Amino acid sequence: MALPIKQEGFSELKFAVQTGLTLSYGFFHLVIVMCRMVHQQLRCFSQYLGLFMSKQKLSLQDQLLKSGLVSSAKAKTIKTDKHKQTKQQQKNNVVVVDETKLLAEQVQAEKIARDKELNQLRKLQDEQKQLAAQVKQLIELNRQPKDENGLAYNFNDNNKIKTIYVANEMREQIIQGRAAIVRLAAAYEVVSAEVAKKILDRDAGSVIVFNQQTNTAAGSEDAYADYQIPDDLIW
Repeated sequence: MALPIKQEGFSELKFAVQTGLTLSYGFFHLVIVMCRMVHQQLRCFSQYLGLFMSKQKLSLQDQLLKSGLVSSAKAKTIKTDKHKQTKQQQKNNVVVVDETKLLAEQVQAEKIARDKELNQLRKLQDEQKQLAAQVKQLIELNRQPKDENGLAYNFNDNNKIKTIYVANEMREQIIQGRAAIVRLAAAYEVVSAEVAKKILDRDAGSVIVFNQQTNTAAGSEDAYADYQIPDDLIW
């Protein structure tokens, strides 16, 4: 009767051992699966971190390219210089000047200076347009009538002989400096001396003939107007 009892106990022990082995195998299998999952997660995280750092490094170059401050070739040069700079910093363990940042600041400063020059040029062009409009208005509102059947008055404009026809009285006014010839587009007009002076202040190139010194000469001649010239005077 003792033998069956031992056999029954052996069966229970065998079952317990098998159960324990099964549980141990399942536990170790679970551990291995979890390790693989953690490894995959770490690898994905490492790839993401590398991609993120790469984007962070290129962000300055991307900004320069998108803003149009540098060309694609210049951006590649910046990338190469940045890589050399990083290697030098790691090798020598010293603080290296960030040439990429300095270059970006220099490019930005040049852009600001260029924009300032363009703004000044636009301002100057606007002022010139305003002055041209004022000159045009002065001439159109104050031009004197010409006479196509009158006397010819020849004058020089840009090394070319030009001619206008005016009445005899107006021709004398032009000669004496009491009137002036001005240019309006491709035409020539006659205005008074007062208007001619205003035009001179705005655009001297629009005043073609203005004999201002003639007034002084005429005044000198008038000073001798009371003196009679002898009939027998030989010239």
